[in-house]
Amino acid sequence: MKLSIFSLLIIITLSTASNLNAQTALKKRPNIVIILADDLGWGDVGFHGSEIKTPNIDRLSKEGVILNRFYTASICSPTRAGLMTGRFPDRFGLRETVYKPWSDMGIDTSEVLLPQMLAQAGYKNRALIGKWHLGHAAKMFLPLQRGFTHFYGHYNDVVDYFTHKRTGELDWHNDDETSYDKGYTTDLITGEAVRSIKAYSRESSPFFLYVAFNAPHAPLQAKTADVLKYTPQKDAGTFIGIEKIQKPSTDFTDREIYSAMVTSMDDGIGKILATIKQLKIDDNTLVLFFSDNGAGMAASGGELRGRKFQEWDGGLRSPAIIKWPNGFKGKRTINKVMGYVDIMPTLKEITGIKTKPKIFFDGMSMLPVLLKEKKQVERNLYLGNGAIINNDWKLIVAGKANERTNLKKDVLIKIATDVSEKKDVKDEYPLVYKNLLEAVKTFDEIKAAKTVKDEGERSFKAPKNWEILK
Repeated sequence: MKLSIFSLLIIITLSTASNLNAQTALKKRPNIVIILADDLGWGDVGFHGSEIKTPNIDRLSKEGVILNRFYTASICSPTRAGLMTGRFPDRFGLRETVYKPWSDMGIDTSEVLLPQMLAQAGYKNRALIGKWHLGHAAKMFLPLQRGFTHFYGHYNDVVDYFTHKRTGELDWHNDDETSYDKGYTTDLITGEAVRSIKAYSRESSPFFLYVAFNAPHAPLQAKTADVLKYTPQKDAGTFIGIEKIQKPSTDFTDREIYSAMVTSMDDGIGKILATIKQLKIDDNTLVLFFSDNGAGMAASGGELRGRKFQEWDGGLRSPAIIKWPNGFKGKRTINKVMGYVDIMPTLKEITGIKTKPKIFFDGMSMLPVLLKEKKQVERNLYLGNGAIINNDWKLIVAGKANERTNLKKDVLIKIATDVSEKKDVKDEYPLVYKNLLEAVKTFDEIKAAKTVKDEGERSFKAPKNWEILK
């Protein structure tokens, strides 16, 4: 039966309207920019009272939402794995160690990573700029095989900030090709992030940019001009022509070099945020900033106890800020417990993905809290190695905790009021202690098919230019 011209026009109109609605919905989805610092301490940002100059991070904290109780793993790779999957790193055999240059493993390829999920939501451009650190033993573990459409940076845990080498070979890449770009890694990461934002902003679809600075992780290396900002008593003329300042140095302390590294990263963050604003896409760009773990070398935990590798808050609690003007109100602080495994489920809800995840999340969406739809979220967040926390309490089980935490007995902290974790109160609150012991037991029993081990260093020889061919 033939359609009348009138009927055909109706079908075309409805089809056009449907396509327009789909395009409108797609445009409402925010651009997503995740900025990750490396080994930045709680006490190393200006809005936490640091002497280190971080004006751009501080401005972001004033405009956005401070996530005052945001938790990570206590070291690099586990946090990155949780960020990319929404799942505890224990499920990948990854908790107390990281992927080393000689590791023969990578994050399980059966896992759905964040960029793969965002591809379902119409995010055409999905870039990783900076540090990967989730496996490089084979091509199947590399960023472009895990959902990213562009990669610029390094595969390994650390690189020299000036030569970009790890274990004697150049580890700097543009997609799958070796990059011979010269410069300080923080500046190169910033430059590529800015270039990518400018290019992607011209597309009709939203973009995802994961900017993973290697700063201020060791080695302690900074540009001379940045170090001199912290040593006004030094004669700048003495250092003219010196490219870099690095440890060991007889002229500068570790803290001065470290401070310069943080400020350089902050400068880069400022350029990224300024680009987003100049392009007039800032209202519908979601920016999330945090660090992958607590205070590393020369860093400060501020008022928090402990540092990297430990289950004290100084090793797990990160300065964190989120901003999305079109999505939720800024200029406020949220004191509810949340963390790195919540990022993927939160972004799933924000981007409107309705399908159930292929593999369940350990994290939960924090969008209702960000939207002020929920004032209270009761949850126990597993921190790894016998540690668990909620809005009021924190427990660390001595027999499970990392040996660097240096515990001889279990510790229960009334964390809502004892921020510095000074007093063990398990004898005063035996029921709370008992309940948290039961809660943490299930998580501590998580077993992975394989465990990442730090083995093979003696016989290892890095591939030429870190080219992964198979």
